[in-house]
Amino acid sequence: MRNRVVIAAVLVVFVAAAAALIFINRGQGGQNVTLNVTVTGAKSMQPTDLAVDQNDNVTMKITSDTDGEVHLHGYDLSFQVKAGQVVSETFKADKTGDFPIEWESTSAPLGHLVVT
Repeated sequence: MRNRVVIAAVLVVFVAAAAALIFINRGQGGQNVTLNVTVTGAKSMQPTDLAVDQNDNVTMKITSDTDGEVHLHGYDLSFQVKAGQVVSETFKADKTGDFPIEWESTSAPLGHLVVT
């Protein structure tokens, strides 16, 4: 009988430790994140690779040297940029995946946003 109690206690400790490790290693999400990007010549964006966690509150600030529209697919966000001005949108990263960002009028790929 005593062996069963010891085994049960060890199992409880093992399960609790495993649950704690899983919880600690999960993506944090829910953070406020600001992404600053610069579009040049309606053809390139720096940085090109953007990453956030699911449920982050994302503020994306875009500066461009050309008037036009930058489109974030998946979230269907359009940024109407004016040369030399900062345009900003805030959204909740509630969808996971790899979302292309493009210059809308030419469909030129600029980069992507990865939400994990």
